[in-house]
Amino acid sequence: MSAEKNGVFVPGNDLRAQLEQLRRHSPDVFRRIDLARVESWEWDRTQGDSHRDDFDADAAGGRGSSYVRAQLANVDARAHGIGRLMELMRPTPVKRGAAGRRTIVDLLGGNGLVRQVCARLGIDDVEVVTCDASPHMVETAWAAGIPALLQRAERQLFQSESVEGVLLAYGSHHIPPADRGSVVNDAYRVLRQGGTFLLHDFQTGSPMDTWFTTIVHPYSQTGHEFDHFTGDEIEEYLLKAGFDAYEVIEIDDPYTATAPSPEVAERNLGEYLVNMYGLCKKEAELGVEGASRWAVGEAKRIFHYDDGEPLHSTMEYVDDLGAWELTIPRKALVGVGRKL
Repeated sequence: MSAEKNGVFVPGNDLRAQLEQLRRHSPDVFRRIDLARVESWEWDRTQGDSHRDDFDADAAGGRGSSYVRAQLANVDARAHGIGRLMELMRPTPVKRGAAGRRTIVDLLGGNGLVRQVCARLGIDDVEVVTCDASPHMVETAWAAGIPALLQRAERQLFQSESVEGVLLAYGSHHIPPADRGSVVNDAYRVLRQGGTFLLHDFQTGSPMDTWFTTIVHPYSQTGHEFDHFTGDEIEEYLLKAGFDAYEVIEIDDPYTATAPSPEVAERNLGEYLVNMYGLCKKEAELGVEGASRWAVGEAKRIFHYDDGEPLHSTMEYVDDLGAWELTIPRKALVGVGRKL
């Protein structure tokens, strides 16, 4: 529903209203939209959308409200990994948009985290277009002043060969295995020559997989029974989609929290994890503070890597920040496909 909030028009989950706002305020992005695909998508939506939406509002049975609270409280928690993904978008020269910026479609954009982090990191040569299949996430993004588009990852509304980058990250495992090939194929379709597609997820059997299985699934409202990716699976999708050059690499993608003291940094990261993953059942059992202490303790226990150079959680004082920083290590898989 469209609305006005603090004098700002918020199109909510009204796709036509979203497009009208893009036409007015982001004409370069709007010109890349395929209106015939919009009509087809709208028709199918009128027939009912049976897809599961774990990121609906908490009151509606999802964990979207708590997820947004986590991002608002610590927008930089995953900034290192996001910054690395933006670096991977850069190596190949590409044709740029009207303003000399590359347009990157963030397929699982949620409430606009990647766009916000890019702004905070001073990455100003990209136009990140926030997209999501969850109406609640899209509405929340618009309410925060972040343009967003309601679309499914496997049914992009962009014209063929119209954008310089496509990002599938931070939730890729939510896409059913039967749809994953279609998502990668559609990413290839919308990319211009020289464009880059990134598929980011966490290796099957990795600490992140363990976290979801032993922490998020039993203690969140939505559960979390999803199949993660393997490197071979990602490589196969990239090959079959037709990417001229592709590789699967591993990147560091830690959680971080900073505070005036180590105790507050731990508490902040614990609260972030509880909200990020909607661990409401553990919060009901232990209370807010107890659940936060438990979550950060479990994260320290689970997130360690002993192959090669050992990686464990660290707490250190950072002079440049004038604060203590707690880091919980994570390693992510990234498939990089380039359309040469």
